[in-house]
Amino acid sequence: MHLETNRLDRWRNVPLSYNEVGATAGRLPDGYRHVRIRADLGAGTATYERAVDLLLSWDMHRRAGLDPIATEPTAVVGAVLVQRIQLGPVRVHAPCRVIDARRTADRAGFTYGTLVGHPETGEEAFGIERIAGDRVVATITAFSRPGRWFTRLAGPVGDLVQDLALRRYLAALRSA
Repeated sequence: MHLETNRLDRWRNVPLSYNEVGATAGRLPDGYRHVRIRADLGAGTATYERAVDLLLSWDMHRRAGLDPIATEPTAVVGAVLVQRIQLGPVRVHAPCRVIDARRTADRAGFTYGTLVGHPETGEEAFGIERIAGDRVVATITAFSRPGRWFTRLAGPVGDLVQDLALRRYLAALRSA
């Protein structure tokens, strides 16, 4: 655990890599790729609670195949999450900071923004809510663009990688 703490220390004071902080809550900013996806997870209080726990504890990221380390055990404002992604022999670090987190009886989720050094620049918001008829729905909203030389060079491959991650996040939440 000490080694993990040392790895996270370098990211604690790194600034966000974009200016449109909080924009996933409203109109998504121009100049970025936009993604909004929604998925039905089932119904009932137990489904809602399991999905929320999976989301807020970083387990969604783990089950999606990422190797996350975080400064906090759950998504709280100010927490730093570094997603470690293995691409063949190369390990990529994708640091983010939680800028919003909420949990009520019918809605829960968090938003994180990319830190300088992340392969992308932008923001992702994850939400779970209970709607009419006690249905449980997951929503992911994101805006992003390449943030490093290698993601700019990769072109549309970066979009494919993001789409794959988002599909895996939803699959992980459905497993709840």
